[in-house]
Amino acid sequence: MRCPFCSNEETQVKDSRPTEDQSAIRRRRMCNACAARFTTFERVQLRELMIVKKNGRRSPFDRDKLARSVEIALRKRPVPAERIDRMLTGIVRRLESMGESEIPSAHVGELVMEGLANLDPVAYVRFASVYKNFREAKDFESFVGEIVNRIPGDDD
Repeated sequence: MRCPFCSNEETQVKDSRPTEDQSAIRRRRMCNACAARFTTFERVQLRELMIVKKNGRRSPFDRDKLARSVEIALRKRPVPAERIDRMLTGIVRRLESMGESEIPSAHVGELVMEGLANLDPVAYVRFASVYKNFREAKDFESFVGEIVNRIPGDDD
């Protein structure tokens, strides 16, 4: 494993343990050249997934890219990291278990929307504003109105 600090290829594993949800192995490593310490994660990949964009372009599925977009939606929100990781792992497992190697990007977006709806309503609206390409304030208003109408309320 190459050191992310000095690019030396000689690193040593100091500690290995499963993650909390048993979906990966967490390894603490130390660089033999600069003595920097860093963490890596090893995950099982059942199949090579390709994401098919709306314009027909294909690109390899990247869990880190998915995680970055979710983290942007969740920025400054009080959601524990382990819940976020569980949601991401669940999305990846669902994609891998679909039996398809090519998956439309819209399907990934819908899975993220579903996950965020259960995790944090503000992050859900943030992600939706980008995913659904909101252009005006009324787009937010109608989307939030749909959410409010789906929530069973107290009838006074």
